[in-house]
Amino acid sequence: MTWNRIFEHGSIGIRALVLGALICPFLIHGVGWAASSGDAAAPTALSVSDREAIRAVIKEQLDAFQRDDASTAFALAAPSIQQTFHSAERFLFMVKRGYQAVYRHALVEFWEIRDIENLGPVQSVYVEGQDGESVIALYPMERQPDGSWRINGCHLVHWDERQI
Repeated sequence: MTWNRIFEHGSIGIRALVLGALICPFLIHGVGWAASSGDAAAPTALSVSDREAIRAVIKEQLDAFQRDDASTAFALAAPSIQQTFHSAERFLFMVKRGYQAVYRHALVEFWEIRDIENLGPVQSVYVEGQDGESVIALYPMERQPDGSWRINGCHLVHWDERQI
């Protein structure tokens, strides 16, 4: 499954999605996408170790959700997300209510990392929830001053077809 396949699914351009993601940073639900004429997404020139680190951070947060480990999940969020929610408990409450497929996932597949203009690297992850809901979770990532990566949001797009 490729990033371009996601862009072909739906009716609005990637720039509109990114604009929407910046306006509503916690959830984009039920939005389809199509490639715009100016390609806003391109493969990110990240090192292999950066790509591995990004995936490890996301996987660690997903594992923390499965254990209801609010502290670990919250610690992996970017400082701006932490400032928005103020506590690990509030953060986990929001995830439980708005991100059920991510909170209680049955299947996770890491897809491509793309560089979104004015946003940075975004890791796409196909997630099937335990309830059967399929979503594409888009994780904007933020490099910290110490060189580590933190999750700077999660934007969900419903996915109604699975092709292998």
